[in-house]
Amino acid sequence: MGELAIRVAGLGKQYRLGAQRERYSTLRDQVRKWASAPLRTLLLRAKRGEKRPPFWALKGVSFEVNRGEVVGVIGRNGAGKSTLLKVLSRITEPTEGEADIYGRVGSLLEVGTGFHPELTGRENVYLNGAILGMRRGEIARKFDEIVSFAEVEKFIDTPVKHYSSGMYTRLAFAVAAHLEPEILVVDEVLAVGDAAFQKKCLGKMGDVAKGGRTVLFVSHNMAAIRSLCQRCILLNGGRVSHDVPAVDGVRAYMDEMTNEGSLASVVSIRRPAGVPLWVETIRVRGGGEEAAAISLGDELAFEVDFEADPPTRSPRLGFIVADSSGTQVMNSNNRYLPFTDPTESVDRGTIHCQLGRPPLIPGRYFVTFVLGDQSSDYHVVRDQVVFEVVAKDIWGTGQTPPPNAGAVWWPTTFGLLPGRAAAPR
Repeated sequence: MGELAIRVAGLGKQYRLGAQRERYSTLRDQVRKWASAPLRTLLLRAKRGEKRPPFWALKGVSFEVNRGEVVGVIGRNGAGKSTLLKVLSRITEPTEGEADIYGRVGSLLEVGTGFHPELTGRENVYLNGAILGMRRGEIARKFDEIVSFAEVEKFIDTPVKHYSSGMYTRLAFAVAAHLEPEILVVDEVLAVGDAAFQKKCLGKMGDVAKGGRTVLFVSHNMAAIRSLCQRCILLNGGRVSHDVPAVDGVRAYMDEMTNEGSLASVVSIRRPAGVPLWVETIRVRGGGEEAAAISLGDELAFEVDFEADPPTRSPRLGFIVADSSGTQVMNSNNRYLPFTDPTESVDRGTIHCQLGRPPLIPGRYFVTFVLGDQSSDYHVVRDQVVFEVVAKDIWGTGQTPPPNAGAVWWPTTFGLLPGRAAAPR
């Protein structure tokens, strides 16, 4: 039994739907409250019997994490992942239960968490270090490494309110990872930034883990969960449904997604806040028609409607297809393939992705789309698009590839070459 880093027992967090957060009141507020008391009483009587339903973002969550473990926290949107990390980071108080943290915690829960917009990048590095309880000398020894990793040398003395979201993320991650907290808590923030930076961050998290520090990692990237984590906690409806090795947790998560029956040929996407380029709708086309299921050997295409504010002349779209175990089996991106940009800036458009006849074996597949421009990725749509490949005897042999034969089948021409005659017996 290793030394404990995190112990969570019966943790619960309740919110009341529609309720407004209490704020600190002034003397003027109190006088106004006393004066309006009779009116409030009448309103309360008019609404008698009306109750705001409570919502449990977390309920009965219990687990332990040993020092040096790298644990993935996964689940669908709304499962309680971010709420759990906010409780562990002491950003919000639990409604019930308890969470004990043994060590200094470094949290990266949102882009620019803990940054003051009026301070420069340099000042924010020192501010974050002080929040973590580090001495100025400790921060100074790591400063050059942080700035180099974040690639913001030219802007380190610029107020961070002028940073792009990508610069914010790079510097925030660099601070959280390099100032050596004993426990690193990372939410799904690596979705912002280009693929090279995401790869760099995952590599740094691997180094942190090898250094014996504890990592709690929330992500929808199942490949990253499988490669970085030894163990996986799967949340469903605010409760722990699985606490198993990472490979088994990813499989359980993908099974949950499959059992939802979420197949749809047209998927509408909610616009994220604060991005200049976003996905509106995604359509799956199989055999030339809108279809969420295609037969083995059919043509496959995706159509992605996007909007831009301000208008753009360089929409860049990539996609990654993963199988039901979370293994990424194919990808493409018009950053490195031929693509004709619009002749004028556009505020909306549709990108058509023709995949031809992909050699995918029968099964369900989950698609992640990434939309951006030439400099950055802005909107990541993870696993909301699901399609199915149905077995079909396309060769006329009465046989189809077995589902456990690998990630893809490949059209191959087999022939028998003339051989030597068998030696006489």
